[in-house]
Amino acid sequence: MSEKDITNLILRFLKTVPNCFCWKEHGGLYGTSGIPDIVACINGRFYAFEVKTEAGKVTKLQRATIKKILAAGGTAVVVRTVDEVRAVLKQSGLALRNEQ
Repeated sequence: MSEKDITNLILRFLKTVPNCFCWKEHGGLYGTSGIPDIVACINGRFYAFEVKTEAGKVTKLQRATIKKILAAGGTAVVVRTVDEVRAVLKQSGLALRNEQ
């Protein structure tokens, strides 16, 4: 499965999470390098998900950005599946639809 496919599955899942505002961060000329692929605000809490395939590697810049988000009090993680995103949200204490 490609990174794009995983990202789309995660976004589809996040759209089912109550009180979630999320988007796909696009890199390139007008984007900020190192920002995780998916950014979300859920119940007023900041989440950032760097999406990788099973073989994908995090760059130094991505790792540094994740550390900055964590230092600022946000949640930032590298994920490879929707289940990993679900686990992060559950660990944060969010009650997810159909799992209450």
